[in-house]
Amino acid sequence: MNETEFSLLNILIAVIGGAIRVGTPFLFVSLGECLTERSGRINLGLEGTLMMGAMTGYGASYLSGSPWLGVMAAGMTGVILGGVHALLCQQQKVNDIAVGIALMLLGTGLAFFLGKPLIQPTAAHLPALHLGSWSDSPVIQAALDINVLFVMGALLAPAMAWFFRYSRWGLYVRTVGESADAARAMGLNVNRVRMYSTMAGGFLAGVGGSFLSLYYPGGWSEGLSSGQGLMAVALVIFARWNPVYCLYASLLFGAAATLGPTLQSIGMTWGYYLFHAAPYVLTLIIMITTSSSTRLLSGMPGQLSNVK
Repeated sequence: MNETEFSLLNILIAVIGGAIRVGTPFLFVSLGECLTERSGRINLGLEGTLMMGAMTGYGASYLSGSPWLGVMAAGMTGVILGGVHALLCQQQKVNDIAVGIALMLLGTGLAFFLGKPLIQPTAAHLPALHLGSWSDSPVIQAALDINVLFVMGALLAPAMAWFFRYSRWGLYVRTVGESADAARAMGLNVNRVRMYSTMAGGFLAGVGGSFLSLYYPGGWSEGLSSGQGLMAVALVIFARWNPVYCLYASLLFGAAATLGPTLQSIGMTWGYYLFHAAPYVLTLIIMITTSSSTRLLSGMPGQLSNVK
């Protein structure tokens, strides 16, 4: 193998490793949003949930010394914010989109305010599975340091797909998401199903936030998220509300986000800012190509077409 081929191989390995690291928060937030939207509700507040999860998880890990307690604290923060979103959206003449934006601003602002004392302290971080220890290459070793949360998320995606297709509660969620009137005719409590779905989706988004502060990039700062919670909404549309496709789309977004730093690491500075904007450009392309005034997207829950 010549030097050029070896360099290209290193770039490919680095991009794959970066896709896993950067894509993990996308994965958890998109799975949470997928669950929420399959019940017929949109939650644009997951950006605030992600930031609150990152701050709460870091603080809990710092105080307890256990990163896994931090993960649970981040998830429970997401449950609380999801419950608030669900309660507000149940009220008459309340707009789901407006509530989501308000909670996004609230969650982000609270995280910035309450997290100021956490900028300097160092909390216990999540461990990694060192799958590249067999190699002498630092690139391969770094790329194959896989966090346990990614493994959990990768297993959760097909489990959630099975849940939607074969379980009784999955049928309830899909029925409520397709037609609230049909769900009521079956004797289902529409608001309760949507509340549970939104709270569970908030839990997953909070866990995604804990990954940011407790593993990669690690630490707590106000610029930790970079809009991943909002981009997850576009990712769910791109994945056609399919949890397994959310896994693939998360890796794609992660690869797009890591492309710029990877090329910079080998001395390629041309188009540096363009490559760093790749995830946002990809989000715009997805939103434009999936927009249509004449047809519904395949896989789209019926209730989303008339979100109040």
